[in-house]
Amino acid sequence: MAVTYDVIVVGGGIVGASAAYHLTRAGVKTLLIDRHDMGRATDAGAGILAPEMNGRDPDAWFEFAVQAVGYYPELVARLHEIGAGETSYAQCGMLLVAATDDETPAFEDVRRHILARQAKRGAPSTADLHPVDPDEARALFPPLTKVKGALYYRLAARVDGRQITQALHRAANEQGLHTLYGSVDALATQGDQVIGVRVGPDTLAAGAVIVAGGAWSPALGEPLGVRIPVAPQRGQIAHLALPGEPTGDWSIVGAFHGHYIVPWPDGRVAVGATRETGSGFRTETSAAGVREVLDEALRVAPGLATAQLSEMRVGLRPLPPDGLPVLGSVPGWAGLLLATGHGPTGLQLGPFSGRVVAELAQGNPSPADISAFGIDRFA
Repeated sequence: MAVTYDVIVVGGGIVGASAAYHLTRAGVKTLLIDRHDMGRATDAGAGILAPEMNGRDPDAWFEFAVQAVGYYPELVARLHEIGAGETSYAQCGMLLVAATDDETPAFEDVRRHILARQAKRGAPSTADLHPVDPDEARALFPPLTKVKGALYYRLAARVDGRQITQALHRAANEQGLHTLYGSVDALATQGDQVIGVRVGPDTLAAGAVIVAGGAWSPALGEPLGVRIPVAPQRGQIAHLALPGEPTGDWSIVGAFHGHYIVPWPDGRVAVGATRETGSGFRTETSAAGVREVLDEALRVAPGLATAQLSEMRVGLRPLPPDGLPVLGSVPGWAGLLLATGHGPTGLQLGPFSGRVVAELAQGNPSPADISAFGIDRFA
């Protein structure tokens, strides 16, 4: 164990890249080990940043997500200052709609929940989050059907997982990050302490190890008797091309069959996604998945019918049984931190989660309450 690092980060998706960036920024000698598996969730996620439009997840998730999305502008500004390249982050607004009559009851329930939470918190302002009529909704997303109800959040943003992760990695490299492209075979231990990782015949030593391996994280915990109940959930997402259309000016759309539409400024619109629990690590597209995604997109936005199908992406979301992230230390194992289980909200939470575990790895307090996210909740 000739080479010793302060921290080793296992996994180079958005969470691991963020952890590495925050560690190196603090002057911590850091090694990032990235296997870059096919189907990594970071590379396929929708990148919707709008926890205020979430009417499903519990308060612990919501409070953390508001902090996480609120951190984006500060992070993006810093990455821009140091010349880390394009991050893709932009505010674009979001519509939550009942496209058809069968969605109206669910829409009304969520609308009441969102507006009651807004009134209780005193935020966002009613100028930023409010109901809109069908014509206003279509002006915000022209391909939209004549909806039965709509709620609009002006401050919603989007981010491309690939681009923000690459920017984080570039910034970390400039700050002295060491990167190894390969696979960690096991965590190295001594007594009840994790002291590094094993990569082939080599043991790389570290004061702390952060496991940020997404859906692949459980394999590293098993030899230690640490059960990380995260399983892959396949999501298939279609990318449509509308050459010449001002798609960058359009808003995100969410409806109530569990799908979304995310416009990008290059004549591209992402539509998805399937939620295939029990998929295993299959990364291929399926005829049924493509049909589901396109049928749902055209149901909500029939004006997309002339779009070209340019790409299908597949991401394996690391999904825990309760839908909450798995963040923090591991009881009984000093020197081991987990940062996984973000499910379909990894791009919302990922950069902030990386910051949280980077602070913990340095022995600092977490900048957020993560008491609901500990691995011990599954004991």
